[in-house]
Amino acid sequence: MDVSVSGVGVLDKSARVLAALEAGPLSLSELVAATGLARPTAHRLAVALERHGLVRRHHDGRFALGLRLVALGRAASDALPLVDMARPALEALRDHTGESAQLYVREGDTRVCVASLESLHGLRTIVRVGASLPLDRGSAGKVLRGEAGALARGWAESVGEREQGVASVSAPVLGPGGVVLAAIGVSGPIERTTLTPGRRYGEAVLDAARAVEAATEMSGSPPGTPAGSP
Repeated sequence: MDVSVSGVGVLDKSARVLAALEAGPLSLSELVAATGLARPTAHRLAVALERHGLVRRHHDGRFALGLRLVALGRAASDALPLVDMARPALEALRDHTGESAQLYVREGDTRVCVASLESLHGLRTIVRVGASLPLDRGSAGKVLRGEAGALARGWAESVGEREQGVASVSAPVLGPGGVVLAAIGVSGPIERTTLTPGRRYGEAVLDAARAVEAATEMSGSPPGTPAGSP
Protein backbone atom coordinates (compact mmCIF):
# COMPACT_ATOMS: atom_id res chain seq x y z
CA MET A 1 0.00 0.00 0.00
CA ASP A 2 2.37 2.68 -1.25
CA VAL A 3 0.17 4.98 -3.33
CA SER A 4 1.32 8.59 -3.51
CA VAL A 5 -1.35 11.27 -3.63
CA SER A 6 0.75 14.43 -3.50
CA GLY A 7 3.99 13.11 -4.93
CA VAL A 8 5.69 13.76 -1.57
CA GLY A 9 5.98 10.32 -0.05
CA VAL A 10 6.63 11.24 3.57
CA LEU A 11 3.71 13.68 3.55
CA ASP A 12 1.33 11.10 2.10
CA LYS A 13 2.41 8.53 4.69
CA SER A 14 2.03 11.02 7.53
CA ALA A 15 -1.46 11.84 6.29
CA ARG A 16 -2.29 8.13 6.35
CA VAL A 17 -1.20 7.95 9.99
CA LEU A 18 -3.44 10.87 10.92
CA ALA A 19 -6.36 9.48 8.92
CA ALA A 20 -6.04 6.11 10.66
CA LEU A 21 -6.15 7.79 14.06
CA GLU A 22 -9.47 9.47 13.23
CA ALA A 23 -11.16 6.23 14.29
CA GLY A 24 -9.60 6.49 17.76
CA PRO A 25 -6.41 5.57 19.64
CA LEU A 26 -4.34 2.75 18.12
CA SER A 27 -1.46 0.65 19.29
CA LEU A 28 1.56 0.51 17.01
CA SER A 29 0.47 -2.87 15.66
CA GLU A 30 -3.00 -1.52 14.94
CA LEU A 31 -1.54 1.56 13.30
CA VAL A 32 0.60 -0.63 11.04
CA ALA A 33 -2.46 -2.67 10.05
CA ALA A 34 -4.58 0.42 9.42
CA THR A 35 -2.02 2.27 7.31
CA GLY A 36 -0.25 -0.58 5.54
CA LEU A 37 3.08 1.02 6.46
CA ALA A 38 6.11 -0.93 7.61
CA ARG A 39 6.35 -1.06 11.40
CA PRO A 40 9.54 1.07 11.64
CA THR A 41 8.05 3.66 9.27
CA ALA A 42 4.74 3.89 11.15
CA HIS A 43 6.57 4.28 14.45
CA ARG A 44 9.00 6.90 13.10
CA LEU A 45 6.21 9.01 11.61
CA ALA A 46 3.96 8.74 14.66
CA VAL A 47 6.78 9.85 16.95
CA ALA A 48 7.69 12.73 14.63
CA LEU A 49 4.05 13.86 14.49
CA GLU A 50 3.94 13.62 18.28
CA ARG A 51 6.78 16.13 18.54
CA HIS A 52 4.73 18.55 16.45
CA GLY A 53 1.66 18.07 18.65
CA LEU A 54 -0.29 16.42 15.86
CA VAL A 55 -0.21 13.04 17.61
CA ARG A 56 -0.14 12.26 21.33
CA ARG A 57 0.52 9.11 23.31
CA HIS A 58 -1.83 7.59 25.88
CA HIS A 59 -0.48 6.22 29.16
CA ASP A 60 -0.84 2.71 27.71
CA GLY A 61 1.33 3.61 24.70
CA ARG A 62 -1.43 3.92 22.14
CA PHE A 63 -1.23 6.75 19.64
CA ALA A 64 -4.07 9.29 19.27
CA LEU A 65 -4.70 12.55 17.45
CA GLY A 66 -2.84 15.44 19.09
CA LEU A 67 -4.37 18.47 20.73
CA ARG A 68 -2.62 20.79 18.29
CA LEU A 69 -5.21 19.65 15.76
CA VAL A 70 -7.94 21.28 17.87
CA ALA A 71 -6.42 24.71 17.29
CA LEU A 72 -5.78 23.98 13.63
CA GLY A 73 -9.35 22.79 13.16
CA ARG A 74 -10.70 25.90 14.83
CA ALA A 75 -8.55 28.09 12.60
CA ALA A 76 -9.73 26.24 9.50
CA SER A 77 -13.35 26.64 10.59
CA ASP A 78 -12.86 30.35 11.28
CA ALA A 79 -11.49 30.74 7.75
CA LEU A 80 -14.83 29.47 6.40
CA PRO A 81 -17.40 32.11 7.43
CA LEU A 82 -20.16 30.02 5.87
CA VAL A 83 -20.11 27.88 9.04
CA ASP A 84 -21.06 30.78 11.29
CA MET A 85 -23.64 32.04 8.81
CA ALA A 86 -25.26 28.61 8.63
CA ARG A 87 -25.41 27.87 12.36
CA PRO A 88 -28.80 29.51 13.07
CA ALA A 89 -30.35 27.64 10.14
CA LEU A 90 -28.78 24.37 11.27
CA GLU A 91 -30.12 24.83 14.78
CA ALA A 92 -33.60 25.59 13.47
CA LEU A 93 -33.45 22.58 11.14
CA ARG A 94 -32.41 20.23 13.92
CA ASP A 95 -35.04 21.55 16.31
CA HIS A 96 -37.81 21.44 13.69
CA THR A 97 -37.09 17.93 12.43
CA GLY A 98 -35.70 16.40 15.60
CA GLU A 99 -32.86 14.87 13.55
CA SER A 100 -29.14 15.58 13.28
CA ALA A 101 -28.24 18.42 10.93
CA GLN A 102 -25.02 18.80 8.93
CA LEU A 103 -23.33 21.20 6.54
CA TYR A 104 -20.94 19.82 3.92
CA VAL A 105 -18.61 21.42 1.40
CA ARG A 106 -16.89 19.72 -1.48
CA GLU A 107 -13.15 19.13 -1.39
CA GLY A 108 -11.94 17.42 -4.54
CA ASP A 109 -13.60 14.04 -4.82
CA THR A 110 -14.92 14.05 -1.26
CA ARG A 111 -17.35 16.00 0.92
CA VAL A 112 -16.22 17.36 4.25
CA CYS A 113 -18.52 17.98 7.20
CA VAL A 114 -17.82 21.54 8.38
CA ALA A 115 -20.70 21.81 10.88
CA SER A 116 -22.71 19.17 12.69
CA LEU A 117 -25.49 19.38 15.28
CA GLU A 118 -26.69 16.15 16.84
CA SER A 119 -30.29 15.16 17.41
CA LEU A 120 -31.45 15.02 21.01
CA HIS A 121 -32.76 11.47 20.48
CA GLY A 122 -30.78 8.65 22.07
CA LEU A 123 -30.66 6.89 18.69
CA ARG A 124 -29.21 9.41 16.28
CA THR A 125 -26.80 9.98 13.43
CA ILE A 126 -23.36 11.24 14.45
CA VAL A 127 -21.07 12.86 11.87
CA ARG A 128 -17.90 14.43 13.24
CA VAL A 129 -16.84 17.87 12.08
CA GLY A 130 -13.94 17.31 9.70
CA ALA A 131 -15.18 13.90 8.57
CA SER A 132 -14.35 13.29 4.91
CA LEU A 133 -17.01 11.22 3.15
CA PRO A 134 -17.49 9.97 -0.42
CA LEU A 135 -19.39 11.97 -3.01
CA ASP A 136 -20.96 8.93 -4.64
CA ARG A 137 -23.11 7.97 -1.65
CA GLY A 138 -25.54 9.99 0.43
CA SER A 139 -27.87 12.88 -0.29
CA ALA A 140 -25.24 15.56 0.36
CA GLY A 141 -22.95 13.88 -2.16
CA LYS A 142 -25.68 14.03 -4.81
CA VAL A 143 -26.15 17.74 -4.15
CA LEU A 144 -22.44 18.60 -4.20
CA ARG A 145 -21.71 16.71 -7.39
CA GLY A 146 -24.61 18.53 -9.07
CA GLU A 147 -26.89 15.59 -9.78
CA ALA A 148 -29.51 16.94 -12.16
CA GLY A 149 -32.51 15.44 -10.40
CA ALA A 150 -31.46 16.81 -7.04
CA LEU A 151 -30.94 20.34 -8.32
CA ALA A 152 -34.17 20.36 -10.35
CA ARG A 153 -36.27 19.19 -7.39
CA GLY A 154 -34.36 21.33 -4.90
CA TRP A 155 -33.35 18.47 -2.60
CA ALA A 156 -31.92 14.96 -2.72
CA GLU A 157 -32.60 11.97 -0.50
CA SER A 158 -30.78 8.76 0.28
CA VAL A 159 -31.83 5.64 2.13
CA GLY A 160 -29.17 3.28 3.42
CA GLU A 161 -26.60 4.40 0.82
CA ARG A 162 -23.67 5.42 2.99
CA GLU A 163 -24.65 3.61 6.16
CA GLN A 164 -27.18 0.84 6.61
CA GLY A 165 -30.27 1.91 8.53
CA VAL A 166 -29.68 5.64 7.97
CA ALA A 167 -31.54 8.01 5.65
CA SER A 168 -30.87 11.64 4.80
CA VAL A 169 -32.18 14.63 2.90
CA SER A 170 -29.99 17.51 1.66
CA ALA A 171 -30.43 20.71 -0.31
CA PRO A 172 -27.89 22.93 -2.06
CA VAL A 173 -26.82 26.27 -0.65
CA LEU A 174 -26.45 28.42 -3.76
CA GLY A 175 -24.22 31.39 -4.36
CA PRO A 176 -24.10 33.97 -7.17
CA GLY A 177 -24.90 32.48 -10.54
CA GLY A 178 -26.39 29.36 -8.99
CA VAL A 179 -23.01 27.97 -7.92
CA VAL A 180 -23.36 25.26 -5.25
CA LEU A 181 -21.48 26.49 -2.18
CA ALA A 182 -22.48 23.72 0.23
CA ALA A 183 -25.06 21.09 1.07
CA ILE A 184 -27.22 21.36 4.18
CA GLY A 185 -29.31 18.48 5.40
CA VAL A 186 -30.62 16.16 8.06
CA SER A 187 -29.95 12.49 8.72
CA GLY A 188 -31.31 9.91 11.09
CA PRO A 189 -32.42 6.29 11.55
CA ILE A 190 -34.86 4.99 8.94
CA GLU A 191 -37.33 4.01 11.63
CA ARG A 192 -37.98 7.74 12.14
CA THR A 193 -37.09 9.24 8.76
CA THR A 194 -39.02 6.49 6.89
CA LEU A 195 -38.11 5.13 3.46
CA THR A 196 -39.22 8.41 1.85
CA PRO A 197 -37.35 11.00 3.91
CA GLY A 198 -37.68 13.66 1.23
CA ARG A 199 -41.44 13.70 1.65
CA ARG A 200 -40.98 14.18 5.38
CA TYR A 201 -38.08 16.67 5.50
CA GLY A 202 -37.61 18.08 2.00
CA GLU A 203 -39.43 21.36 2.67
CA ALA A 204 -37.63 21.96 5.98
CA VAL A 205 -34.24 21.34 4.38
CA LEU A 206 -35.08 23.70 1.52
CA ASP A 207 -36.09 26.39 4.00
CA ALA A 208 -32.77 25.94 5.82
CA ALA A 209 -30.81 26.28 2.57
CA ARG A 210 -32.67 29.47 1.67
CA ALA A 211 -31.98 30.86 5.15
CA VAL A 212 -28.24 30.26 4.74
CA GLU A 213 -28.31 31.91 1.32
CA ALA A 214 -30.06 34.94 2.79
CA ALA A 215 -27.43 35.14 5.54
CA THR A 216 -24.59 35.10 3.02
CA GLU A 217 -26.25 37.82 0.96
CA MET A 218 -26.71 40.03 4.03
CA SER A 219 -23.11 39.57 5.11
CA GLY A 220 -21.77 40.94 1.85
CA SER A 221 -18.60 38.81 2.22
CA PRO A 222 -17.51 35.66 0.37
CA PRO A 223 -18.88 32.70 2.37
CA GLY A 224 -16.31 30.17 1.25
CA THR A 225 -15.05 28.15 -1.67
CA PRO A 226 -17.72 26.98 -4.14
CA ALA A 227 -18.24 23.25 -4.52
CA GLY A 228 -15.95 21.68 -7.07
CA SER A 229 -13.39 24.48 -6.96
CA PRO A 230 -9.73 23.36 -6.85
